Amino acid sequence: MIHQYPSQVARPDLSAEQLAVYERIEHTREHIFVTGRAGTGKSTILNHLAWKTSKIIAVCAPTGVAALNVGGQTIHSLLRLPTGVIADQELDQPAELKKMLASIDTLVIDEVSMVSADLMDAIDRSLRLARGKKHDPFGGAQIIMFGDPFQLPPVPPRDPHERAYFDDTYRSLWFFDANVWKSAPLSAVELVEVHRQRDDRFKQILGAVRHGVVAEDQANELNAAGSRPAPRDVITLATTNAVVNRINAERLSEIKGTPLRAVAEINGEFRENTYPADEVLELKPGAQVMFLRNDPDGRWVNGTIGTVSRVDGTVWVEVDREEFEVEPTTWERYRYRYDAETKKLEKEVVAEFEQFPLRLAWAVTVHKSQGHTYDSAVIDLGPRAFSAGQTYVALSRVRSLDGLFLRRPLQPRDVIVDPNVVRFMSEGGIAGAATP
Repeated sequence: MIHQYPSQVARPDLSAEQLAVYERIEHTREHIFVTGRAGTGKSTILNHLAWKTSKIIAVCAPTGVAALNVGGQTIHSLLRLPTGVIADQELDQPAELKKMLASIDTLVIDEVSMVSADLMDAIDRSLRLARGKKHDPFGGAQIIMFGDPFQLPPVPPRDPHERAYFDDTYRSLWFFDANVWKSAPLSAVELVEVHRQRDDRFKQILGAVRHGVVAEDQANELNAAGSRPAPRDVITLATTNAVVNRINAERLSEIKGTPLRAVAEINGEFRENTYPADEVLELKPGAQVMFLRNDPDGRWVNGTIGTVSRVDGTVWVEVDREEFEVEPTTWERYRYRYDAETKKLEKEVVAEFEQFPLRLAWAVTVHKSQGHTYDSAVIDLGPRAFSAGQTYVALSRVRSLDGLFLRRPLQPRDVIVDPNVVRFMSEGGIAGAATP
């Protein structure tokens, strides 16, 4: 079965800033990195590009979940790259793969901040080899990247030998320090218009947290706003799965009655760590849930919070005092393939995951909250934040200071920014979206 890019949901109009970025991608061959604060609309541009572009594009992402979210493939499966540090390993490129990669005008990479320098160089080498243009960066293909290095860092290798290789080969682990950029100009464009928050003061504070330059008055304001007792059903954003699972299990057990137990139907090549929803979902009337997909009819979006109102073979959820029947939905995992007869690049469904598009939502991990917006949330960083950008991601999910609740006061040690990101963003010639 061959599918085009999914078009079920009405696509929002682009702002002037977002349109300028789209036009630049569409009408140039530049390699462009599109970045910006949380809520500036990076995903909106990517979706618009996938739907509207006249170019032949392939969309990919570093993780299975991220690839599912953008209707693409993982980088490793698209390019058939080995796992771990790739370095100068021989690349397996059958004729079918070469034809497919040769047909691409533009390769789009989402969540590029999680791509290591080694993987970026492997993408370059793979495209040169497949397209028969060994002296052209990325084999002449255009590379478009979306992400915010202030939010999600690449995962460092655990093996000491691999760490030593990175130390000897690259200035840092990050994609922007890949060797390919020594011969390929990288244009970085930063979106500045935040659509998620309306409160200018909160925007300022979040910007300070993002860059790791929080003034004392800003910290005091954050902590004062967050010190109020949270209403009982406000969602908690926690740093570990253990805390999230404990909160959700405790709250579900407090509700009397036998839960509906829905088991996902899985067909094809789906790894457990890439499941888009719980394989086994237990729900009771009164359970707080979060939607995991946009509704085609616009009744809810990915991240909307509701309450299960009744369970009778199917599930009914109340959102803003209105009750909706929720039916199971199917997530499709794609693989790009080249059709020799039509001479076109097409997307083939290789796996399907069917489940109610719901997750218990008294708590969710900060990582899984990425891309979502909440009217209010409790931020639980545990003893301390342990990852660069973690505190910024958590705080920036909330629309306003009025909706912010802190499990404990924030400390300077909670605001972690990688100095390599600061260096790249300050020295890398980051331009505004409208810059030609």
